[in-house]
Amino acid sequence: MKNNFIQRAITGALFVVILVGCILYSPLSFGILFTIISALSVHEFAHLVNKSGEVGINRTITALGGAYLFLALMSFCTSAIDARVFLPYLGLLLYLMITELYLKKKNPIGNWAYSTLSQLYVALPFALLNVLAFQNSPETSSVTYNPILPLSIFVFIWLSDTGAYCVGSLIGKHRLFERISPKKSWEGSIGGAVFSIASSFVFARFFPFMSMWQWAGLAVIVVIFGTWGDLTESLMKRQLGIKDSGNILPGHGGMLDRFDSALMAIPAAVVYLYILTMI
Repeated sequence: MKNNFIQRAITGALFVVILVGCILYSPLSFGILFTIISALSVHEFAHLVNKSGEVGINRTITALGGAYLFLALMSFCTSAIDARVFLPYLGLLLYLMITELYLKKKNPIGNWAYSTLSQLYVALPFALLNVLAFQNSPETSSVTYNPILPLSIFVFIWLSDTGAYCVGSLIGKHRLFERISPKKSWEGSIGGAVFSIASSFVFARFFPFMSMWQWAGLAVIVVIFGTWGDLTESLMKRQLGIKDSGNILPGHGGMLDRFDSALMAIPAAVVYLYILTMI
């Protein structure tokens, strides 16, 4: 038990240091890190669904698709290239569809569905981090890198998870979603939300490009959709009959286990911030 705790602590600390460091250091380190994370996460998803025996999707091609989608959207958001950068990605999606005509697998419709899901559920949210990280300045017609917005998403998620665990362990009595995740409680979820919202005031103090209430709104959105993202991955693992999505992170499971909340929180945050610009 003690060794497992030490292992989890070391892995968790390294994970946070690498993630925070790469986001803050430069756009290049941000891009390299999340290109790798996108590819590994999609590959892990494909491996999981293939283990069911009901479908057989191409892990390599879908993983390359995830990596390319991130790089393509990064190039588009930084104005390095126009929308034509997405044409090879569309070609990859067509390839995944057309090859099922010739592979003679037992469940081609399932293969199509899960191949598409690997891109929609896993690859697209990571790619949308670029929308948060790169902003166009109408005054100077230039693109600036703002690492604080993507970083804030992960900080809100981590604090929500930590707060939910601490509060839920102490006073959690009412189950949040017992059918899917029996250990989660309403008390823990509310406690986690308080932790995240409190941290949003710190962000507002030091990074006032958004108002305090806009930062608080972002925290609320991340907590709500992050919880749904966590439950979604729990539902998937329950259906597949597995405990962890992988073992790439000792003591913490797989990539999907670490980023399950972010897979819904990131798209929701993008929508929220676009709505703010429209008001």
